[in-house]
Amino acid sequence: MRIQIQDAHTLVQWYDRNRRNLPWRDTGNPYDIWLSEIMLQQTRIEAVREKFILIRNQLPDIHSLAECTEEKLLRLWEGLGYYSRARNLHRCAITLVKEYDGKLPADYDQLLSLPGIGPYTAGAIASIAFGIPVPAVDGNVMRVIARLYKITEDVRNPSTKAMIEQMIKDLFHQDHDSHFVSSFNQGLMELGETVCLPNGTPQCEKCPLHHDCRTYQSGLWKEIPYRSAQRKRTVQNRTLLIIRDQQRFLIHRRPSSGLLAGMYEFYGVNGHLNRKQAVEHAQQLGFYPISIHPLPSSTHIFTHLEWHMKAYEITVADASDFNQQDYLLVDETQLADLPIPSAFRTYTVLYALRKEKNG
Repeated sequence: MRIQIQDAHTLVQWYDRNRRNLPWRDTGNPYDIWLSEIMLQQTRIEAVREKFILIRNQLPDIHSLAECTEEKLLRLWEGLGYYSRARNLHRCAITLVKEYDGKLPADYDQLLSLPGIGPYTAGAIASIAFGIPVPAVDGNVMRVIARLYKITEDVRNPSTKAMIEQMIKDLFHQDHDSHFVSSFNQGLMELGETVCLPNGTPQCEKCPLHHDCRTYQSGLWKEIPYRSAQRKRTVQNRTLLIIRDQQRFLIHRRPSSGLLAGMYEFYGVNGHLNRKQAVEHAQQLGFYPISIHPLPSSTHIFTHLEWHMKAYEITVADASDFNQQDYLLVDETQLADLPIPSAFRTYTVLYALRKEKNG
């Protein structure tokens, strides 16, 4: 199966006329393309746009990113989730400064060898920044190609992705002009994000390729692309004990590897505790609770995990004597400056509002 060259040129013309105005486009800067591609992994463009501008202003080049502390970068990244992306971004910047004079290499294999850069990201950087004729296949691209040519194989199967990558490689053997390569790959992404939608009815009438689309002709857009069932997420019940004295909060720093590595969180235990159990747990830690107030429950969804959280604010007389490793006491100003995951946003927002109200 081949991508028709006329379809490809039609897509490039459509993209050149209709592409959205995004802050990382048209800068000609490989750093912008790399940074945006890492940020866009599993994150909506609307969430990335303003955060990209913030990070780009704070860290305008690879050298400044490499010199930035990991904690500062995590703080800037807060709200995007998938924090391992930020850590790998930092590691990659350090590697680029040490080995590539602070520049992204114009070579697919060298890009692929860098921390946090997989086949899709390497392909995106290589083709968009340098016009190198390599595919950049993500979920949007697979959906567009699968629908256009009525590919019924399971898109979760690596062999299906490999087939689509080969189709794009074969196309680039026919036309490897740098503008064509860059605009074709971006056009597939743009079409998948704005027209050939994953959820709801695709906007086929707006698609420049709908006259040649085999799925459109057959009316099977609900069935294509075919995705096998994904395994269910594990649900974990947790209870947050937001322990504080009059001025400070007890905060825990998570381990340097694993889920939310190196981030800060409120004290938490597995399972759902009732009010009495929460007080008893605080006492077992050596605190003398003065008051306890239930806070709103919240749920946070990770890729393969869900946290269902209850929470209590427990005020104690003095938290100073608690000196376990990886715990610290912070005031409200310091709390606002720590990289705390969006999993706890319900509670960080609550205290930010209280601080604002109290002046």
